[in-house]
Order: sequence, then C-alpha cells, then structure tokens
Amino acid sequence: MQEFLASKGIGSMIHYPIPPHLQKAYESLGHKKGAFPIAEEIAETCLSLPLWPGMSNDQLEYTVETIREFYK
Repeated sequence: MQEFLASKGIGSMIHYPIPPHLQKAYESLGHKKGAFPIAEEIAETCLSLPLWPGMSNDQLEYTVETIREFYK
C-alpha cells in the first residue's frame, strides 16, 4: 500500500519502524527480537497516513478514494 500511495502522490510512513523494546533507549532491559511478536508485527505493518489540521476536504477525499482503489 505504501508504494501504491506514493505512486499517487500520497506520502505515508511506517509509524514505528523499530518497535519500542528494540530501540536503543530500552536496550538495558535486555529484550531481544521475538520477545514481543505483536509489537514487531505492528512495527512492520502499521502505516501512518497523511493527516493534519490544515488538510483540505479534497485532500482527504483523494486519500480515501486512493485507499479504496488499492483494495479493489
């Protein structure tokens, strides 16, 4: 979906590309990859879509319609 959105001019990003338990700030806790598989799956699959207070209705509708197009 991320590539599809980009091809239509819509930016998106993986919200947490590194799950919290694997981030440097928490390395002292000793958690390894596989310790929290659900968090790891979400880190690999959860997309942040464009959304901000100044987003116009046209921009919002275009984003929604593009996502619908992806699932057709």
